[in-house]
Amino acid sequence: MNNFEKEAINVARIWNDEGFNKRDKVICTKYLHFPHIRLWDNKFSVFSEEDFLEGFDNQTEKLINEGWDHTVTLFIKPIQSDQNKVHLLLTQSRRDKNDKEYHRFETLWILTKIEGKWGIQFRSSFLKASSQISDQLL
Repeated sequence: MNNFEKEAINVARIWNDEGFNKRDKVICTKYLHFPHIRLWDNKFSVFSEEDFLEGFDNQTEKLINEGWDHTVTLFIKPIQSDQNKVHLLLTQSRRDKNDKEYHRFETLWILTKIEGKWGIQFRSSFLKASSQISDQLL
């Protein structure tokens, strides 16, 4: 594995572990690139930073209501890459407060390096749950 793949994986792990799991808006937005694109239910959603932040608390409430406590990255592997873009295949596990898995899913993240900074630009998963910030679709 080359250095830029390692850098991209590190960003993905920080975003999940320190941002998403701790519900830290600053870290989440720091490690995303905007516009941020999500493909879910075969529809694209495009978020500005403002859109992402506006939906964040609602997303947190939905996650809590489904019994979510944290998400564990079980597997992460670069499948295509160059020095400015890395496609990562991940297997994620949603867990409750007892660390019991209640949903496992595969996801593809595309990280881009823009102005010297890696960020997650695109996410596509087979998850249909509370992780969607908004119902606004293209």
